[in-house]
Amino acid sequence: MNTSVVLKEYIREELMNGSSTELDESENLLAAGIIDSLGILRLVSFVEEKFGIEVPDEDVTIDNFQSVKAMSDYVASQS
Repeated sequence: MNTSVVLKEYIREELMNGSSTELDESENLLAAGIIDSLGILRLVSFVEEKFGIEVPDEDVTIDNFQSVKAMSDYVASQS
């Protein structure tokens, strides 16, 4: 399963309470109200555990976590 699919499933199940709404990879999740600051922290924890990478505090930025595509790109850059 690719990174985008894994992230979308996690966001839908854990942050959108199991919603069946389709997520666009480039949608700004913060602006759309899908995730908030607590959601970002949960995503960081999930990314670290699922993909076996450490996300330093300085990398927890809007640029890296605002969309599924941004998160996938970030994970790819750390692998």
